[in-house]
Amino acid sequence: MQALSDDTFRRVSEIMYEAIGLSFSQSKKPLISSRLASRIHKIGLPSFEAYVDLLEDHNQAAEFQMAVDLLTTNETYFFREPKHYDLLEQELLRRKDRGPLAVWSAASSFGDEAYSTAMLLSDMQRKGQLGPDWSILGTDISHRVLLSAAEGIYPQDRLRHVPQEQMHRYCLQGEGPATGQVMMQQSLRAHVRFGQLNLTKSFEGLGPFDVIFLRNVLIYFDTPTKIAVVDRVLATLRPGGLFFMGTAEGRVPCKTRLEPLIPGAYRKAA
Repeated sequence: MQALSDDTFRRVSEIMYEAIGLSFSQSKKPLISSRLASRIHKIGLPSFEAYVDLLEDHNQAAEFQMAVDLLTTNETYFFREPKHYDLLEQELLRRKDRGPLAVWSAASSFGDEAYSTAMLLSDMQRKGQLGPDWSILGTDISHRVLLSAAEGIYPQDRLRHVPQEQMHRYCLQGEGPATGQVMMQQSLRAHVRFGQLNLTKSFEGLGPFDVIFLRNVLIYFDTPTKIAVVDRVLATLRPGGLFFMGTAEGRVPCKTRLEPLIPGAYRKAA
């Protein structure tokens, strides 16, 4: 199969940008080439050009979703950026009421972030620091990762930062053929639900939320799309609510007034 040409790379980039806001610089060309090549070979197409023709066919929605899955990185693990969870606990302890609490993991990938948060909130509930009415919504553009998240089964290495006490309380250890895998307890999963959502499209009616995680997804968007996405997400956050981004993502690209707390963590202005 011939190499991915500049023209075909441009077509892929335009398709992904128009559909879901993904923005690929020229430096991403080798990544796109390597990720699509194996898929193209598997389905028996002769070239990158033929595959892009397939993606432009509106009757090939399933293949388009497959391409989205291949071109978005979903590397994650439990309790990533632990200072965010420490801050969340501290802020929740300052709440004057223990009424309903709604959390949104807006780029939830395989669900590691959502279940990490659920462990923290469940612990706080056990200690009487949080009421029983709390829920977590995890959304992602990838249908494949959401199916995995809903199952709640993970390689044990992904939970390497989970304290042993929480492992025993919230996780079932696999045995036999499932050795090395961990399943989230049903009591934890009952508080978490997952759904597919495109952050670059309207999601009017969602929320309101008290806490929103939007971590490690903005890297895929250009600046205008970042601003639009963040402001749209923040519109679902209650005044005084907490907003988390990846600490490596820099300054928050938005027009909404936010109070910085620690790197990657903010409070929405009241």
